[in-house]
Amino acid sequence: MNPVFGDVDVPGGRLRVARFGTGPRLVVAVHGITASLMAWAGVARRLPAEWSLVAMDLRGRGHSAGLPGPYGLRRHAEDVGLVARSLGAESDIVLTGHSMGAYVAALAAADRDYAKVVLVDGGLPLPLPPGLDPDAVLSATLGPAIARLGQTFPSTGAYVDFFKAHPAFAGNWNDLVEEYVRYDATGPEGAVRSRAQEEPIREDGRWLLTESEAIGTALHAVKSPLSLLRAPRGLLDQPVGMIPAELAATWTERLPALEDELVDDCNHYTILLEDRCASLVADRLSG
Repeated sequence: MNPVFGDVDVPGGRLRVARFGTGPRLVVAVHGITASLMAWAGVARRLPAEWSLVAMDLRGRGHSAGLPGPYGLRRHAEDVGLVARSLGAESDIVLTGHSMGAYVAALAAADRDYAKVVLVDGGLPLPLPPGLDPDAVLSATLGPAIARLGQTFPSTGAYVDFFKAHPAFAGNWNDLVEEYVRYDATGPEGAVRSRAQEEPIREDGRWLLTESEAIGTALHAVKSPLSLLRAPRGLLDQPVGMIPAELAATWTERLPALEDELVDDCNHYTILLEDRCASLVADRLSG
């Protein structure tokens, strides 16, 4: 299933979107902080035939990299709303987001009703401990990902090899991951780099770390059926996930309607890009 690409008008220009499938039932999907719309290709290809998935490159990433700021998760949520409304009534659309995209989805769903909202390994507030500098925390948590944005590589193949050595993909490499990585590569031979821009990533990361109260308020405001899918392993395949069980338990207590599910034997990336994990995500979106 090859995506059909298009664009949606947003403030400052046009946002790149892709539709996977031709079915009338719709999922709108939002990617993570340094990712692109191709993060959702594996899930899209496992949806039933009557479903389609529409994903977008958030401004500052992919083929929307040239869109101007301001950035921040509220701006992305506004863009997501414009994409959803370009497709029809939001109340008929399933909204989902992965990692940072899950927070964007929560903010978008606080303002509009969707058929349901599925948060994938993200979306629950991660409060910044008092006295810590957001930039220092960003460097500690996303340091390798941000450093990659400033690197150049001799070829697209070298960029692919860089990802093959990533702990999250060691032993988990497949055609989906390679397609995702190649989509992100840009530039001439000798100077290949990521399409993602460092300024938006840093601005969005600061927003995520400093606006936990706004995220919590948004979660309480979501009226659509709301669920969370969690990976037990993290960004570097470490045995502590991005959304620990204790944090999930805190929020299922605060939001009794929130459904929480651990997707066994996945990490933060493979929950979308490994066949079994992606199949389960597709099932929960369409079920």
